[in-house]
Amino acid sequence: MATRLRRLTTRRSPPKLLFFALLMLAPVCVIGIYNYGQKISYFFRPLWDKPPLPFRRLPHYYAENVSVEHLCRLHNWSIRSQPRRIFDNIIFSNELDLLEIRWHELNPYVSKFVIMESNTTFTGIRKPLFFASNRARFAFAEEKIVYGVFPGRIASPGSLKDPFVLESLQRGAMNGLLHSAGISNGDLVIMSDTDEVPSPHTLKLLQWCDGVPPILHLELKHYMYSFEFPVDYSSWRATVQIYTPQTRYRHSRQSDVIFSDAGWHCSFCFRSLEEFTLKMTGYSHADRVKRKAFLNYSRIQRIICRGDDLFDMLPEEYSFKEMIKKMGSIARSDSAVHLPSYLIQNADRFRFLLPGGCKRNMVQLK
Repeated sequence: MATRLRRLTTRRSPPKLLFFALLMLAPVCVIGIYNYGQKISYFFRPLWDKPPLPFRRLPHYYAENVSVEHLCRLHNWSIRSQPRRIFDNIIFSNELDLLEIRWHELNPYVSKFVIMESNTTFTGIRKPLFFASNRARFAFAEEKIVYGVFPGRIASPGSLKDPFVLESLQRGAMNGLLHSAGISNGDLVIMSDTDEVPSPHTLKLLQWCDGVPPILHLELKHYMYSFEFPVDYSSWRATVQIYTPQTRYRHSRQSDVIFSDAGWHCSFCFRSLEEFTLKMTGYSHADRVKRKAFLNYSRIQRIICRGDDLFDMLPEEYSFKEMIKKMGSIARSDSAVHLPSYLIQNADRFRFLLPGGCKRNMVQLK
C-alpha cells in the first residue's frame, strides 16, 4: 500500500509544479513584453506588415561644369527661357545650425524662405521661439523670410494626447503662411523638415527644366548624428512640387515618383546634448523614450560616438534580410566629400558635424 501511495503522489505532483512554474513565468513574460515589446514587434514586422509600393525612380544626372541645358536633355526635359521661383517651406523646432547651413546652401535659388515655429513641442512641452530669438543670425536672408508662429498646446500632466494631431495641425497651418508669401501657379515649393536639405544643383535643375513631374519626392542620403555616420538612402518624405491651387502642405507620400540622390537628411544632428533631449521628448515619436535613463547626457554622448540607436530599437525594416543587415552600430565614415559647401567652408564652426567631431556641448546656445 505504501508503495502504491508513493506512486500516486509522484504522478500527481507534476501538475502542481507546472502550475507554480506558470505562475512564476507569467509576470516575467509581462515584464519582458512591457520592457521589450517594441523590439519584439519590430523583429516580427516582416510577418505582420507589408512594405509600401515601390517608387518609380528617376535617374539623376549631374557633374560640375556641365550646362543645365545639357542636364535637362539627359533627363528628357527641355530648358526654360527663365527659371521658376522656388519657395522653401519648413516647420521649425530648434535646429538652428542645420537651418543656417540649409539657407546658405539654398539661398542663390530660393525666392522665399517660409518658416513656422511653435511655442510648444508636438507633445505639448513649452519651448522658446528659437528662430525668433536668433533671427539676427539669418540676416543674410532677411528680405526673403516669411515667418509665422503656430500657437501650441500645453499638455496637462499625464496627458495621453496623440502628438501626431498637433503636428498635423501645424503642418496644415503652413498652407496659409505659404499663400501669404505670394506663391503663384507654376512656382516650385519645397516641402521638407529642416534637416532634409535638397542639394543646390537639384534645385537649379528643377527650376530651369520643363517636363518635371508635378510632384517629385526627393531621395536624400540619410545620416545620423552627423555626416560621420551615413545610414542609407531611405529618406523619401521631402518633395518638390509645382504649385497649383490644390497644393497642400504634407510630409507624407504624395506620388510614386522619386528623384535619386537629391540631397542630405541629417537626423539628430545637434550641437548640444540639451538639443537631443528636447527632440527626444518633444517630437511625435517621443513614446520611444521608454525610461528616464534614455535622457542621461553621458548615455547620449556614448551612443553618438558609437553610432548606436538612441532608443535601443531594432531597424524598421520589412524583411529579415534588411533588418539583419542594419543591426548594430552605424559604420563610421572618414569622407567629407559631396557635403553641403557651406558646411565645408565653415568646418571650424561645425566641427561636430564632420568626421571625428562626435563630442557634444552640454547646453544649447540660446
